[in-house]
Amino acid sequence: MRKIEHIGIAVKSLKESNLIYEKLLGVTSYKQEEVESEGVKTSFFMSGPNKIELLEATSVDSPIAKFIEKKGEGIHHIAFDVEDIVFEMKRLKNEGFVILNEMPKKRS
Repeated sequence: MRKIEHIGIAVKSLKESNLIYEKLLGVTSYKQEEVESEGVKTSFFMSGPNKIELLEATSVDSPIAKFIEKKGEGIHHIAFDVEDIVFEMKRLKNEGFVILNEMPKKRS
């Protein structure tokens, strides 16, 4: 693994959380998008070389909504930059990690 690509944080309200992170980091969100296939709206912040992705559920049955219901707001995932994602997924599975998808998913 080459580096942490970004940290994903599940939030109840993107609007409210954007205001908090703007104050915290001293920058505004540089990208916002909706990923319909995942039932989520996202907002990205850059702080130095670090990226933070805020995730808000767009439906009550989305993975983010279920995560927040079970665990509350907070770190949802850490995305890693890797040379070969298929190799890394196989390697981690062999090491006993739970892999959510058998093949990598590309955001549209």
